[in-house]
Amino acid sequence: MAKKKETQPKESIQVKPPQVSVEDLLKFKEMINPEVFISSIPKKLSILPLRDIVIFPNMIFPVLIGRAASLMAVNEAIDRDKFIFVAAQRDQMREDLDIKDLYKYGTVAKVIQVLRLPNNLLKVLVEGFFQAKIVRKIENKQGYLEAEIKIIEQSYDETDVELKALIRRASDLFAEYVRVDRNLPPEVVNAFDSIENPTQKLYYGAANIRTVLEQKQNLLETTDIYKQYFELNKLLLSEIELKKVESEIDIKIQDSIQKNQRKYYIQEQIKVLNQELGDDVDDDVKPDITKLRKMLDDAALPPVAKEKMEEELDRLRKMHSMSPEYTTSRNYIEVVASIPWNKRTDDNYDINNVKKILDEDHYDLEKPKERILEYIAVLNFAKNLKKQILCFVGPPGVGKTSLAKSIARALGRNFVRFSLGGVRDEAEIRGHRRTYVGAMPGRILQSMKKAGSINPVMLLDEIDKMSTDFRGDPSSALLEVLDPEQNIAFNDHFVDLDYDLSNVMFITTANVKYDIPAPLLDRMEVIELTSYLETDKLNIAKKHIIPKLLNEFGMKNLKISFSDLAIKKIIREYTREAGVRSLEREIGAVLRKVAKEIVSDFGKEHKLDGLSSIVDSQEFKKSFKNKLSITPEKVEIYLKAPIFKDSNDKLKDKVGVVTGLAWTSVGGEILPIEVTLMPAAAEKLTLTGKLGDVMKESAMAALSFVRSNYNKFGVAADFYEKKELHIHVPEGAIPKDGPSAGVTMSIAIISAATGRKVRGDLAMTGEVNLRGEVLAIGGLKEKLLAAKRIGIKKVLIPKDNKRDVEDFKADITEGLEIVPVANVFEAYKHCFVD
Repeated sequence: MAKKKETQPKESIQVKPPQVSVEDLLKFKEMINPEVFISSIPKKLSILPLRDIVIFPNMIFPVLIGRAASLMAVNEAIDRDKFIFVAAQRDQMREDLDIKDLYKYGTVAKVIQVLRLPNNLLKVLVEGFFQAKIVRKIENKQGYLEAEIKIIEQSYDETDVELKALIRRASDLFAEYVRVDRNLPPEVVNAFDSIENPTQKLYYGAANIRTVLEQKQNLLETTDIYKQYFELNKLLLSEIELKKVESEIDIKIQDSIQKNQRKYYIQEQIKVLNQELGDDVDDDVKPDITKLRKMLDDAALPPVAKEKMEEELDRLRKMHSMSPEYTTSRNYIEVVASIPWNKRTDDNYDINNVKKILDEDHYDLEKPKERILEYIAVLNFAKNLKKQILCFVGPPGVGKTSLAKSIARALGRNFVRFSLGGVRDEAEIRGHRRTYVGAMPGRILQSMKKAGSINPVMLLDEIDKMSTDFRGDPSSALLEVLDPEQNIAFNDHFVDLDYDLSNVMFITTANVKYDIPAPLLDRMEVIELTSYLETDKLNIAKKHIIPKLLNEFGMKNLKISFSDLAIKKIIREYTREAGVRSLEREIGAVLRKVAKEIVSDFGKEHKLDGLSSIVDSQEFKKSFKNKLSITPEKVEIYLKAPIFKDSNDKLKDKVGVVTGLAWTSVGGEILPIEVTLMPAAAEKLTLTGKLGDVMKESAMAALSFVRSNYNKFGVAADFYEKKELHIHVPEGAIPKDGPSAGVTMSIAIISAATGRKVRGDLAMTGEVNLRGEVLAIGGLKEKLLAAKRIGIKKVLIPKDNKRDVEDFKADITEGLEIVPVANVFEAYKHCFVD
């Protein structure tokens, strides 16, 4: 941490120690006339700010100094007969001080002794002489505070009866205060009584009271001795009452501790006597024991678990209900008893019923549905397939979670779900050991408790988004859960009993298969749910989304209809996704706008509660006939300007610009590759667009291939000499990586080097090696959909991906000329306008 500049004294400041002893100073003070002594004190004095302390007259006090301004003030005081003005600062934490930051009243003191301490601190011993106040600030260039000071001189008659009474009352109260305050020795009272001077007695008493700084400062700012003694007596009375209350609280605490100890001792004696009599259950424990016994009987535990719970229940019977361990033990038994051990639901293996439910809940998804129906068909024979753990992989919003819910509904099983996204603690899966405060079972057994049966469908969502830190690796803990050979005896740290998970149907979901830890992936059967086509989204909106939202919004009776063109407009211009979540949000926004118009216009003359009952009236139909039919024009009115608008400029023939295709976790995207050559002092390759390491290496490989085969593409041999080749991939703020743009970069380099235009209606994808071979890539379906969306006519793909195209629906490839190529030489023939 950086130190403040004023906490260390500057080396240039040398504090001069005074040349007079304390004894000589006191003798000198007694010998001279006070009035003469006051006149010898300079009117201008340097100021020493004090923290958390008020120094009274006739008080000797050591002050630790570290601030440079304070050191200079002490040094100046020694030069001026060692007199200095000490005053408390208002804000104790403030470092840079001005006159306004100090209390106006303080004490004129004299520096008696200076001692240098370690850590560059000084210990200055000062003695207070007179009560004084600041008249005005005096500016100086040295940086310390300086002011004109006026000494407060009080006149009083020591024989005055009122003053004597105040002093006598102060003596009695001070003696009482010392008696109740354990921190002051009795000798302080004798010293107080031995002081004859009323002013000295006053300040001696005030200095020995432990109270807040403001109250002491108030005493110092009072200039009348009668009022000062009145304030002192009031302060002493207040502190005495406070000390008495503190003492009473201490006595009560001690009594409470002794009572608790005595009660515990007696309870232990009673417990021993009860054990001798054979009745060792406390009256407070009996209801809990009866309740827990019933819970354990209803749970039908397996023999090993039942034996352990009997031992735990026996331990609980012998504990006192006020014992902390009692609560922990009771909670443990309740958790074990609430977990299902034998209760199960009846499975419905009717394959026709399963197919009907899946079709009701989801449009398309033929391959996943087929695989699930195969799974259910085999269950009709095997009844329990231990090795079948399904993993749905696909972009967000394509129906992974809802498909798992449909499976549970079709089978008649309970459904539980928990998300693994962001889980980084192994205890989230296995639970915490009971020795920890606040321990609880892991998410697996908590979900089993929530399901209430031993054979639920359990969805482990976002399994690709787990992480690892110093608390353990949750993916390793999941190995036992998802391994059919191990999950028959899953051991949670909290329950500490083997639990059979083999009856659970585990389904996991992920967005990216490659982010799933390999050992986990090896234990699961992956079912890929790919992006929806536009026709799929249209049908999903008509059959599922719109009816669902109308029902949720209570607008079912309004008979609102969306035209196909209106839905397509929303899909094309307001969403850009693989699934249908954004589509559902935008359709919901349109329905809310319609509801607002109806309520604003028609609701003026009718009660809102009656709107649902009059939607069939002629008046309503006449007023809102046009508003209940959603057209593309109304979509733009409700949703404002389109968010996505594919420009025809992307399809123009250009030099050095080639359209690539990319896969993302939310679907396919086009990836323009731009290349330009420019003069330079030396050969240089510049790559921009926030490219990852793999993509940078692909660019280097593409350049090396073109340079080594320049004569086959009509490229000049010296095209790269003293040139800078710049490859840019828009959009620059979005990170990009992967090898599939290799063929695109190769063609773009050839185009820039030869000045030939590349077809604008052409797109391509494929990894390239140094021999120019175009290697297979993934995500081809999403890439073809992206190409089709912006109007691409021809797509070059790796030859090894030809078999993937054969499995695609005709809707995907319709309107696209798909050309498989084995190498860059074959791709070269299809790319250029001439």
